[in-house]
Amino acid sequence: MFELFLISTKRFIGLVGSSLSHSPDGQAPVRWRRVIVMLGFLPVFALGQALHWLGFLLDDLFFRGWRRVSIDAPVFVLGVPRSGTTRLHQVLAQDQQFTTFRTWECLFAPSVTQRLFFLGLARIDRTLGAPFARLLRRIERHVFAGLDDVHPMGLTTPEEDYFALMPVLSCFILALPFPNFGHIWRVGRFDADLDATERERLLDFYESCLKRHLYVHGANNAHGAGKRLLSKNAAFAPWAQSLAQRFPDARFIVSLRDPLETVPSQLSSIGAGLAFFGVPADSEPVRQRLTAQLAFYYENLDRLRAQLPEAQHAALGMQDLRGGLGKTLRGVYQRFQLPISADFEQVLEREDGQARRYKSSHHYSLEQFGLTSAMVCALFAAAYRHPVLASAAIAQTTALEAQTASC
Repeated sequence: MFELFLISTKRFIGLVGSSLSHSPDGQAPVRWRRVIVMLGFLPVFALGQALHWLGFLLDDLFFRGWRRVSIDAPVFVLGVPRSGTTRLHQVLAQDQQFTTFRTWECLFAPSVTQRLFFLGLARIDRTLGAPFARLLRRIERHVFAGLDDVHPMGLTTPEEDYFALMPVLSCFILALPFPNFGHIWRVGRFDADLDATERERLLDFYESCLKRHLYVHGANNAHGAGKRLLSKNAAFAPWAQSLAQRFPDARFIVSLRDPLETVPSQLSSIGAGLAFFGVPADSEPVRQRLTAQLAFYYENLDRLRAQLPEAQHAALGMQDLRGGLGKTLRGVYQRFQLPISADFEQVLEREDGQARRYKSSHHYSLEQFGLTSAMVCALFAAAYRHPVLASAAIAQTTALEAQTASC
């Protein structure tokens, strides 16, 4: 852990220098607006990092029991971005046999110490009639309102635990403020581009974060018994094979979507974040890197499918989330030999109806990013070999043949 602290500190110092002196995408001189934004962002980010590392230190002084926690048969929800993993996670998180990270834990409390501190404050607040909880709800409605069409979230909603990798600067969202950060792009191709030593270091750290979570939420004792860990991370598609090796009894639910829809949706969803940090939303280097990385996501998830037995792997398409979700998840639970409680059965029935009525207001197109169907189909040819996307492959081939004939 201390070694990771030193490595991350060195990387952070490098990021501070490069973010204030170099263009974020290497295409133009650094702009004053970016410098001003980074001068505000970097001290806050550094403070958060320092508090996280202090929390980890205190954990080892006062809560060493987290090290004895076992992670038994966890369930990982993986997939490509913009493929419905958030909705799937929110449904599964209502099953009381699972425990999963909440947004406030991911962002503000990856350590046991931080969690217990905030949980203690919450108990005090409740004894006073919950005035601070009401204030936070009003604040979060304003802060997160703009994300509803892209990635709905709130402080207490289930969230991707890859945010817990922020202290070691390995959370892929750091590509938004630091698109020239070489390490984060290597993390984005985790199974292929990181050497074995660095992979093991990051897997050790991630596993420690999961153990800390189970120590606080997982059970009636310090060994994690009684609750099964549920983790959702679309950004962990490049980690898929390493996760399967680290957690050999894990189950994986993989959500996939036609690349012709995934690519523009993902590029559109991060546009505002890039712009905030002074990176042009139409930056060609960033677009090329992201699309190439998405292609690797599909390839690595297909390798996971070949690696695991059916009893540990289930792949879903968007059609499974938009309608018949209850029936789909019942099949997944049967395959994984997971019990379905009466309460969760009611959740599945309710969510079935909501899935059929859901319609996103997030709009995008390939053309706005300088892409064509032919370009995407060529780059993502391997993706269409997956059985879940086979029907999409046939449809795209027919469409492209018609387009070629018309030319």
